[in-house]
Amino acid sequence: MARSFRKGNLVPCKNLDIDINDYRDFEPFEGETDVIPRSMPPGVEPLMVVAVDMQKQSNETNHYTMEYMTDLLVVRRAQQFAIGVTFNRPLVPSDDFQLEFLIGSDPSSNSNTRVVVTFGNRGGGGSWSGKILGASGAVVSLGITPNPSAVVGLYRMYVAIANANGMRRTEKDPKTNFYLLFNPWSPDDDVFYPDEAGRMEYVMNETGLISQGAVGSISDRGWVYGQFHEGILDACIYLMDACRMPVQQRGDVIKMVRTASALINSHDDNGVLVGNWGEDFSMGTPPTAWTGSIQILQQYHNTGAPVSYAQCWVYAGVLNTFLRCLGIPSRVVSNFNSAHDNNGNLKTELVFKMDDTPDRERTIESIWNFHVWNEVFIKRSDLPPKYSGWQVVDATPQETSDGYYRCGPAPVIAIRDGELCFPFDLGFVFAEVNSDVHFMRSDRYGNLTPYKVDTEYVGKVLLTKAVGMMASEDITRTYKHPEGSAADEQTMSRAEEYGCSRDYADVPASKIDIKISAKAGFVGDPVKVAVTILNQGEQRKSVMVTLDISTVYYTGVPSSDPIRVGSFDLDVEGLQQETRTFEIPAKDYIPQLKPNSGLEITATGRTDDETVTEVQKLALKPPPMNVVVTGTAKVNHEMFADVSFQNILSFPLTNAKLSLEGAGLMEQRVFQYKTIASMVTISKKVAFTPMKSGRRTLLVLLDSENYPDPALNPAPSQTHTHPSTPCSHRAICRERRLLETPKSFISNRLNQPETGREALPALLQPPAGEEEEGGGCDGRRDACLLLSSAGDDGRRRRRGLDLEMEGCQESGRDEMKHAATRKSSSNSRKRHITEDIKNKELLQEVPAKTRALRAKLC
Repeated sequence: MARSFRKGNLVPCKNLDIDINDYRDFEPFEGETDVIPRSMPPGVEPLMVVAVDMQKQSNETNHYTMEYMTDLLVVRRAQQFAIGVTFNRPLVPSDDFQLEFLIGSDPSSNSNTRVVVTFGNRGGGGSWSGKILGASGAVVSLGITPNPSAVVGLYRMYVAIANANGMRRTEKDPKTNFYLLFNPWSPDDDVFYPDEAGRMEYVMNETGLISQGAVGSISDRGWVYGQFHEGILDACIYLMDACRMPVQQRGDVIKMVRTASALINSHDDNGVLVGNWGEDFSMGTPPTAWTGSIQILQQYHNTGAPVSYAQCWVYAGVLNTFLRCLGIPSRVVSNFNSAHDNNGNLKTELVFKMDDTPDRERTIESIWNFHVWNEVFIKRSDLPPKYSGWQVVDATPQETSDGYYRCGPAPVIAIRDGELCFPFDLGFVFAEVNSDVHFMRSDRYGNLTPYKVDTEYVGKVLLTKAVGMMASEDITRTYKHPEGSAADEQTMSRAEEYGCSRDYADVPASKIDIKISAKAGFVGDPVKVAVTILNQGEQRKSVMVTLDISTVYYTGVPSSDPIRVGSFDLDVEGLQQETRTFEIPAKDYIPQLKPNSGLEITATGRTDDETVTEVQKLALKPPPMNVVVTGTAKVNHEMFADVSFQNILSFPLTNAKLSLEGAGLMEQRVFQYKTIASMVTISKKVAFTPMKSGRRTLLVLLDSENYPDPALNPAPSQTHTHPSTPCSHRAICRERRLLETPKSFISNRLNQPETGREALPALLQPPAGEEEEGGGCDGRRDACLLLSSAGDDGRRRRRGLDLEMEGCQESGRDEMKHAATRKSSSNSRKRHITEDIKNKELLQEVPAKTRALRAKLC
């Protein structure tokens, strides 16, 4: 039976779908015996409420919540919002009324789930403040400022008027319900972020990049967070309800974040996602097939059952949606060469046999090519001020923390400085970025002897999406001091003082060194490898080099038997180096590649008295895919995405799936292909109508069950409110992935039409000195759709939205609501969609609605 976070049977744990009547319409004052309102004195007209206006548009503009696709008001705590109350007559000094705000199934004042706001000179109000902003006849404007620590979620509101013997309340009206969120714009809130550019990125941006691959062959995968999409805010609140998080704790950001890291996985609390690091995904969706969080959260909300399947980047993407949706600044971080230390120390052992080949059976600890987690920017009110700021939170179920599979929040600055005595889970995260790698040789009796220690391999680089750009930012120095520096030595010593044991193996210094040079090309290309032996001594050395080439999953687990094992001799003169190059043909490695696997090259050089080993992992690139976006980049104007892909591999791709999705551009569209034969090109033209202005990214994914190295490519078609700019360009961010699932690949390149090339916005041009393939081995390029509204005159809102956008925004909201209708009708009409399927296979459009869970895995 799944455990829950519920503290006791009487603790309210439900926020949504509250059907009970909170109050009687009339509540007598204490000591009064009448249960009905007493008549007012003759000549005095009783005060009554005629209407309540939540002033949604003006409030949401001031609270940066206009993006939420909901009919209810969304505001942030610690900031005033206004409502208009129309009474039956103008107020007089003797009138006495109050507003009452309730959240949860059993609201009470002592749990801060029932708040009373009074006006005028009468005291007795709660922790929220209120004042009369103005009056015009019978219409009164009231300002309400929620407490900076107010409970976050869906509130119900009543207007209560005092008469002679009690309080008379308005009837329950769902239209006056509203959502209250965390406020990163308020210095009084524990989630305050200090600059506007960061708030726009870490709270408001609906699309991100997740770095994947391997050191030396890193690529970026796009992810649609979709935190403002219709229904996602309710889905996030439902998640807390389903896992029975006490409502009264939902204003504490530390508890919220820590609980969320457990709720996203389903290991022990009936959370959102089921993990699967195997090869069989037939009972769900392969982790590589997801383009974002929207479908996952919708499916969980609709079915109440965990969604299959996830791996680390899926957990991180969904957690990021949850956090940003509630107003908590967050970002996704990828740690390359991430240690999973089962022993709780700073030592990861790689065992080698007597013949210098890896002994994978005896190597029980793993180093992942990369691991993805989240950071949140919050105040740690439970710690000294130094430890506020970015905190690690990890939803991937690896180890338990206080009885649940969760991790964090762990202060990043404490990880950097080795101060591991603070909560939460600092030792585990510290080991992920700081473990020493011990190379061990086994003798015939199974005894292990260390012959090399590498203190720089783990935590090689940590990346996150850069602010305001579709590019990665290196944040390694926020986690680690420069290797070997005095500060680094102090960090390691301090970590040992706090209980992280470190093995100082007695390994003699070696006068030879070994280096591997290999470049990751496309799958199907031969892989060229160079092994270099450096002799740092003065005497000539005869070195026997043993080479092992295998396919491994990104988690470091081998996916097949070695592709090639062999050895050769090199004679190296003193203070010289010798290099041997060779080539791995595609026919040797393609049959061995498994879902989401790459190549691992291990080279060991041995002389009579010295042994050295080097390991390099390669993430091969998928075949390129082209995306062309055409049409006028304007809200509520039809545009087209032309997608083409040629299977340049020597084998057919089976059960392929083409997915397109873009926050504010289109809901997910999915097309299936039974087979894409070798050297065959498929193409698809998909119509879409942008629903929101601003920077927008179109994500395109091609996924196949037998493609060995899945990859994804986001097509950043981005929008900024802009005078009507024709968009005759198209774009795609190239993306690749080399994760744990067999199924997907995507890549993209920027294609521009031969005509109109000169008219492209400057934003599309590459930075000075940057080649068209981009500044990294993934070849990613960004492109922008400058979406504008009808009648745009170039004016901007604070958030970069056009001042004339209101009508279009509402139309966009209606467009989003009827997306399902459009999708179903497109099956019969098929207008605006053309297809060129050279392999003669039938293409079917698959509804983007989430599917019911086919099996529940324990």
